[in-house]
Amino acid sequence: MTLEALGLGPAEEELYELLVECSPATLDRLAAGFAGPGLPVLLSGLESKGLVNRLPDEPARYVAVAPDVALDALLTVAEEGLARARERAADLDDAFQQRASGQQPPLVVEVITGAAAVRQRLLQLQRAARHQVRTFSQPPYFDRHASVAAHRELLDRGIISRVIYERDFIDRPGALRQIEEMIGAGQLARVLPSLPMKLYLVDDRFALLVLRYESPDSAALLVHPSGLLEALSRLFEGTWERALPMRLTGSREAPQDDERLIALLLTGLTDEAIARQLGIGYRTAQRRIAELMARLGAHTRFQAGVQAARSQARSTPEDPRGA
Repeated sequence: MTLEALGLGPAEEELYELLVECSPATLDRLAAGFAGPGLPVLLSGLESKGLVNRLPDEPARYVAVAPDVALDALLTVAEEGLARARERAADLDDAFQQRASGQQPPLVVEVITGAAAVRQRLLQLQRAARHQVRTFSQPPYFDRHASVAAHRELLDRGIISRVIYERDFIDRPGALRQIEEMIGAGQLARVLPSLPMKLYLVDDRFALLVLRYESPDSAALLVHPSGLLEALSRLFEGTWERALPMRLTGSREAPQDDERLIALLLTGLTDEAIARQLGIGYRTAQRRIAELMARLGAHTRFQAGVQAARSQARSTPEDPRGA
């Protein structure tokens, strides 16, 4: 069901879809194909919304109004309402900013406490993103499924997502597959052994700095436009330049593909951890690492990963929007 934004409940949408398929139809015919209760009330509601017409027959028959007419009318109303809501939101934001700028000192940082409040504020910021979200992925980690869903929503909206992953994240079970999925969806990903903080930058408007999350006294700082926000943005860009790109295609033949091995070598994971992520035996992982080092003439595992990553970068440059 996808028409709730137009004011239709699930039962109304189901009934309208039935009428689209079988119009004109009597009440008895509709009752035979519609399992939900309150059929007359639902039909009355659809009539009032301009989606159904009642024919002057005996017994009465109902016919669906063409969707390109009826739904377009509802879409126009919804879009007008959304435009008014945006104007109202802008007015309220102006009032908030004027009040904040009048404070002494001006409001620069909000303190958010409680795990639920931190999660809610992060979700609000991600949904409010207009151009780009930049992330330092560092412990503590949020719920994996919720995090993946939020990032997919961003990418589906055409928002640029740039993430720098810390080694500890990649050592988690299933992390490499998760990163592959995100890169396959359009995320730009890089990696470093360690990061200075857990950070989300939304456009050039806000930053969310997570201080604590897993403990009962979870806390985060929401940074508003200010010199501090600019400093955090420069910190991210400088760190992004130092980080090494992770270039994973999401191929399901990855155990035979050097891409995963290279990505894991860049993080500095142990041979045991690499074997776990690749789903292969410890000795097999050691053999593949040794073969890669020999091909590249590298003296260390990390050097092999860097050389291979640079070779990949020359052949497949990143999306310039993320540069």
